[in-house]
Amino acid sequence: MEKVGPVSPTPSTADTSASRPGGRLERWLWIGVFLLACALPFFMSEYRLFQVTLTLIYAIVLLGLRVLTGYSGQISLGHGAFYAIGAYTTAILVTRFGLPYYATIPISAALCLAVGFLFGRPALRLEGHYLALATFALAVATPQLLKHKQLQTYTGGVQGLLFDKPEAPFGLPMGQDTWLYCFTLAVTAVLFVLGHQLLKGRIGRALLAIRDHPTAAAAMGVDTAWYKSMAFAVSALYTGVAGSLGAIAVQFVAPDSFYPLLSIIFLVGAVIGGLTSSWGPLFGAMFIQFVPNIADDMSKSASWAIYGFFMVACVFLMKDGIAGALARIGRLAAGRRASPSAGRKGG
Repeated sequence: MEKVGPVSPTPSTADTSASRPGGRLERWLWIGVFLLACALPFFMSEYRLFQVTLTLIYAIVLLGLRVLTGYSGQISLGHGAFYAIGAYTTAILVTRFGLPYYATIPISAALCLAVGFLFGRPALRLEGHYLALATFALAVATPQLLKHKQLQTYTGGVQGLLFDKPEAPFGLPMGQDTWLYCFTLAVTAVLFVLGHQLLKGRIGRALLAIRDHPTAAAAMGVDTAWYKSMAFAVSALYTGVAGSLGAIAVQFVAPDSFYPLLSIIFLVGAVIGGLTSSWGPLFGAMFIQFVPNIADDMSKSASWAIYGFFMVACVFLMKDGIAGALARIGRLAAGRRASPSAGRKGG
């Protein structure tokens, strides 16, 4: 059995929000954000709720990448493939087998967990950009496999699959987009809590030790192969759940919807949001969802150039991501408020 008790990551990299003096404040901030999210249906249109729903779905993907890249140090450019697996699992089970949409999500999660583990285990022999290229090959191959004639009976081939958006259960007086937003919010909240519990304990400490000092971690008894494989599997599970929710939200899946660039966009969002912060997935998801729309509104012909400018600016100006920059600003503001009171006490 592996021994992970002695593993102790450095305070600069560990997520120790529960033990910091400001941990209680952060907990209340999370509660406040959740309550605000619950109130959004009362003063937002259904279209805006649909956009926020997609933001929550992307946040789940980025939470999985936080486990994989932020904690275990493995770079993946293939999470678009797991997103596609989750989406197609839900679409096939709903359209071909008549399962209710909510029953397909655990199946997508289990399937992506297994595929992620089976792919991550042999990929342990690769490091750095070699691993990134291997995962990118998975992202490139998946859309082509979905178009294969042997699978067209289930996947619909290049035309994809179309299905209806779910109605609110129990006769609740709310529209389809409002119900889907509430359902997605509940799933997102559960996954964020589970992710926090997973990473704040010994598993998170073991992953950080593997990321920072793999040789030392192995010498202390940490089963590096097992933890890396499970990090890949858990990350794939989160992405598969997001894929299922994304398919339910847009009511359509097709192979070309999961183009290889999607995996790169996910990684960009994770980095810009902040890989080591619990707030990073939310900010990264907002960047993915809203910045392209802002760039398109600014210029139809140069939208990608503007998007690239925003991306480069965030990387250069906020080395720890948006969440890290906001945390640094908060610490500076708290220090400025504390310094005058300290001076008065000294006087």
